[in-house]
Amino acid sequence: MKKERLKREKLWLVIALLILLNCITVVFFLAKGNTGNNETVATVGKEKITRQEWLNEMESRYGKEILKELIDQKVIEAAGEKYKVKISDKDVERELTMIKSMYGSSGGYQAVDEDKWREQIKNTLMLEELLTKDVEISEKEIKDYYEQNKEQYILPDSYHISQIIVETKEEAEQTIKELENGSSFSVLAMERSIDEFTANLGGDAGYVNENSGRYTKKFINQIKSIKPGKWSKPIKVEDHYVIVMMHEHVKGKEYSYKEVKDQIRRQMALEQMDTPVSARPFWNELDIEWFYGDTEAQ
Repeated sequence: MKKERLKREKLWLVIALLILLNCITVVFFLAKGNTGNNETVATVGKEKITRQEWLNEMESRYGKEILKELIDQKVIEAAGEKYKVKISDKDVERELTMIKSMYGSSGGYQAVDEDKWREQIKNTLMLEELLTKDVEISEKEIKDYYEQNKEQYILPDSYHISQIIVETKEEAEQTIKELENGSSFSVLAMERSIDEFTANLGGDAGYVNENSGRYTKKFINQIKSIKPGKWSKPIKVEDHYVIVMMHEHVKGKEYSYKEVKDQIRRQMALEQMDTPVSARPFWNELDIEWFYGDTEAQ
């Protein structure tokens, strides 16, 4: 469905921008820590790779996209002030809760600090509001959409978990002993969990709920009483045993029409637009000049 695709595209836009933000952080750290252009960062036999060579290569690969993202952030902020567009903390928290509930186990959420998610969600909502500010959607259309898609706004309880999956009950009990003796859950998950996907993430399975499809209702019922920071006893799942650590319990919520009205309006307006969700239309308004030349040609 177009609506579902749009929501997923929005999520991956946020994830992609967060990845770029992480790249920005890395480059800033490297540049700030530069004690000399000729500092050696690696050697291959007698050949040296200098910090400057490293930074030059990173700039040639990622420099343009990272600079564009930095400009976009400033453009969105400036355009928001120009057109008096505001995004409330409630809007950001609602969007974050929906991402946790609907897409938290899709492989992107758990990799990024939550404050960065809030920052990027606010940035994305601001851009959407700017792009759709002149698109007219009637009250009736918005209400009809809400009534026809009400299930989207009824979110079940969600649980942010990590897991260690092992073959036998004996292995599971031994793992619990090691946890009780102070061993790191994430380290043990990487060392012995047979689920390669979550093992590589230190056992982090993201946010799960009864609707996520990855876990049965029985399994969710077995883990819901675990307190944050604690882990379960061995849980038998098919031929394996699972130890679950609870990070966070997000309470379910049913959003009223009033709470999601603006979100629905933006979503419907975006569906009517043929242009991509991009800050580029505002570059010329704000007289942008950058290292890579003519903004019209970009």
